[in-house]
Amino acid sequence: MTIATLSEVLEPAKKNNYAVAGLVVLGWEDARCYAEAADELGLPVILQAGPGCRKNTPIPILGKMFRYLAEQSSSPVVCHIDHGYSLEECQMGIDNGFTSIMYDGSKLELNENIEKTANIVELGHKAGISVEGEIGFVGYNEGKKSLKTNPNEAKKFADETRCDAMAISVGNTHLQVDKNTNVDIQDILAVQNLTDTALVLHGGSGIDFLLRAKIAKETNVCKFNIGTELRKTFGDSLRFSLKKNPDIFDKIQLLDSTANDIKKATKIVIKNLSKV
Repeated sequence: MTIATLSEVLEPAKKNNYAVAGLVVLGWEDARCYAEAADELGLPVILQAGPGCRKNTPIPILGKMFRYLAEQSSSPVVCHIDHGYSLEECQMGIDNGFTSIMYDGSKLELNENIEKTANIVELGHKAGISVEGEIGFVGYNEGKKSLKTNPNEAKKFADETRCDAMAISVGNTHLQVDKNTNVDIQDILAVQNLTDTALVLHGGSGIDFLLRAKIAKETNVCKFNIGTELRKTFGDSLRFSLKKNPDIFDKIQLLDSTANDIKKATKIVIKNLSKV
């Protein structure tokens, strides 16, 4: 049983210049592949239940599912709520076995974001779990544009919220399919020079593998969120399987046919960020 908090996997990563993959889960099949891939590599992983996942599957079910996978693993597994937008949603995560909560107040005015994040940090720490916050706004491909993180605001946010990890906006974008996101390491260092808080990049799928590895090695970014990249692997694999096996109609068989491709892609993601 290797259930871990976010701090328990990020602090060693920050100290030793590597990063941990925060993998966006949509259901049992991909969560199992992510946990098994990490276990086979002997490396930590963060299973993330975002808004889409929570809309499809209730938080109490996800909490039990994530913890079950963690209990089967010999590698550290963090059970993480991603982009919780309300106190109620974050509290549900705390009450249902999650070991880490990300409260997203990035659309709020700075002081309100700080106040609400600090409140959730207090609740999380009392329950023995980690809390991630976000300062600046990470936008969406073909959607709302990003607002770059102001280093001085990031320091204020980190100091006043006491969050365990801080997501920042430095050119990264959610739902990016092509790996052409221009992230400037100097923008990361400008934040890092003012606070020692563990840093997080959402929208990691749009960042080239070589740049991810360089950022992990040279900065305090020790968590990359990866979702779109692995969802695309699933979709491509499923389409291939459907074309190859037009007579299969069983849902479990169809989904299982994608498992090897997902695990292979997941291992590449995890190892790319690690010190291995």
